[in-house]
Formats: sequence, structure tokens, C-alpha cells
Amino acid sequence: MKRLLALFSLLFVVIFSNAQGPKVLVVTAHPDDETGFSVTMFKITHELKGVVDMAVMTDGGGGFADAQLGSMFLGVNLLDSVTARTHLPLIRKQEIAAAARIMGVRNIYFMEQPDDWYTTDITPYISGKNWDIPYVERRMDRLLAEREYDFVITMLPHSGQHGHHKTSVMMALRAVQRYKGSHKPIIIAGSPMRRDAKPSEFEMLEGYPETKIMKSAPTFTLDRDYRFKENDKLSYKIVADWVIAEYKSQGAIQENGIHRTDFELYRYYDINDPSGIVKVKKLFEDLAKSGFQPK
Repeated sequence: MKRLLALFSLLFVVIFSNAQGPKVLVVTAHPDDETGFSVTMFKITHELKGVVDMAVMTDGGGGFADAQLGSMFLGVNLLDSVTARTHLPLIRKQEIAAAARIMGVRNIYFMEQPDDWYTTDITPYISGKNWDIPYVERRMDRLLAEREYDFVITMLPHSGQHGHHKTSVMMALRAVQRYKGSHKPIIIAGSPMRRDAKPSEFEMLEGYPETKIMKSAPTFTLDRDYRFKENDKLSYKIVADWVIAEYKSQGAIQENGIHRTDFELYRYYDINDPSGIVKVKKLFEDLAKSGFQPK
């Protein structure tokens, strides 16, 4: 009888684990960077019943350039750099926690690296001068080993990106490259896009061959703006706006391209095995068929 119960329990665990949706790690530099992927994250957790975690590289203490309205709302003078750097790390953690609740995120792993200033130069961070790279590498290695993710999502590391953004991408790519386990995740790059725009040309970040995009792989899209319900009055952009609205300290994202995003566009990194393309294609087919459909 005990053997039968043990066998039944094992069978239940196997069936349950196979029935789960995808397990995804989203790697970003700052609280609010994930707004570019917010609908994909929401649909994975709420509709595919998957798991999404986030790894956030910086403490968010440098995001005070557009904080006029946020200062009034929060009652803290975030336009003063000393005051902002004192209070913003906690404020932005609270904001991303609220945004994560909407997206259904399970865990947020804060790497607590300094959000020092805006620069497109990756060198001070990837070199270890401004960031504790060995610490981040150890934590990323442990996450991949213990959580067994199916997919890792990063920002697209084009040359005009913030140095923090590009370094966070490199931390994710190199962690996937180092991974020696049997459950190697597929890593893809996401970027927001308006309907009236053409996808940006991107092959790789110069000097960093890990960022090369596989030429033979297709791009994958999630349409935030397809309409459903009577008179086509609803779309998943509503979810994106819920997420954006949690970031009261960050004024620009309510007005810039993230708010106006129609598509989330994803590219396939060349460090992946080509066989993984089928899995990514299935993920986005499942996302397109899940939830609310156009009438």
C-alpha cells in the first residue's frame, strides 16, 4: 500500500510539473525596464499559468531626471540628487513590487549595483570598476542552476542603450553560456515597437559577440494592441498602462514610447542552439491563442 501511494504521489508530481506553463527569468538594469515586456509577462503568468521571476541589476537610485510630478505626489524632493539617492532605492523597490503583482511575478532578485549616472559606455560596469561583477555572476549562476528556467528575456543591447542596460544583458548572456546543467534556458532579446515603425536593424553589440542575433531565426511578436469585446474597445495595452502607472517616481515612461508600444518584438540570440527556435515559436503561438481574442 505504501509503495502504491508513493508511486501515485510521484506520478502526480510528474503530471503536475509537466502541466505547468513556461518558467521565465527577465533580466533588467532598473525598476521599470520590464515595462517593455509587461504584457508578455502578464500573459505567461495569468493565461499560460507559467512562472516569471525578475533579476534587477541596480538599486534604482539614479532615476530622478523626470521626477517633477513624482516629487509632488510622493512628498519628497527627488530633483535634489542627494535626497533622491537617499530615498529612491526604497521607493523604486516598492514601485516594482506593485508592478510585479500586476504582472504575476513570483520573485524579484535585486543585485543592488549602483545606479550611478546615465552613460552609454558599458566599460565601467562590465569591467568591474563600478559594479561588483563577480557577485552578480555568482547570483546569476545560482538562479539558473536552482530555478531551471525555460527562457531568459533581456533588453536589446543596441549601441544607444544605457550602459547599465547593456551590462545587464551581458550578465544574462554570460550566465547562460556558463550554465552546464541539463536544463539550459533559451535566451531572447525583447524590445518595444510602435505599429507605424520598422524593426530596428540589429546584428550584435560591437565588441561583444555574445550579443549576436541568429540570422536564420525569425523574430517573434506579441501584439498588445489587438482589440476585443464589443466595438473593439479593449486591448492588452490596458495591462501595460496598469504597470506603467505604478512608477510614480518616473515621469518619462508615461509619455514616451513604452506607453505607445503596440508590439513586443523578440529576437533569438546566436548563442542558443538552433533547435530552440521551435520552442520560442510555440511560446508565442500559445501567447497569441491564450486569453481574450479579437471578436
